[in-house]
Amino acid sequence: MTSVARRGVCLVLAAPSGAGKTAITDALLASEPELRRSISVTTRAPRASEVHGVHYHFLSEREFEAALAADALLEWARVLRGSHAYGTPRAPVEAALAAGQDLVFDIDWQGHRALREKLPGDVVSVFILPPDLRELEIRLRQRAGDAEAEIRRRMEVAHEEISHWPEFDHVVVNDDLATATATVRAILHAARVATGRQVGLAEFVVRLMP
Repeated sequence: MTSVARRGVCLVLAAPSGAGKTAITDALLASEPELRRSISVTTRAPRASEVHGVHYHFLSEREFEAALAADALLEWARVLRGSHAYGTPRAPVEAALAAGQDLVFDIDWQGHRALREKLPGDVVSVFILPPDLRELEIRLRQRAGDAEAEIRRRMEVAHEEISHWPEFDHVVVNDDLATATATVRAILHAARVATGRQVGLAEFVVRLMP
């Protein structure tokens, strides 16, 4: 198969909790060998099942502050004052893009806004919507362990998150997981062959038409 060197894609998927973002991401990672998950940094301690460098890069507060001072994070957030911080490390993302490796990001609208500001030509973003808010609430209630107060909080947050849909390149309504996944996959494939992303295209055309 003929291939043309290309720059990688930053695929950002954002959604309110319960809209199906995780399921779509997992399906894409299982079927797209050129796609991998961007690994965030965090200042929280690892859970028993988590491995440094696989689930997160676990940093101390001092290390995180040093990364911020060195402009080594593309985006970061601390939801509440004094809470744990999360962020996207710059170096592995830029290395992956240069090598033609695609990355999928699990970040919110604020992270998307910051990432697009730092890498304006590399981000392709998709906002995942539920078919309706009633269905979203049903999905949240089907999760084991969420208390009533947490469900109400997530529904309130969902209204705020959904209001930012116009900032995204694409919007996909997830009323059928297979269809929604196929749509997001098509968006990724189209981004890969965008003319400006195919950095080896000029050289290929020269060889094609000597």
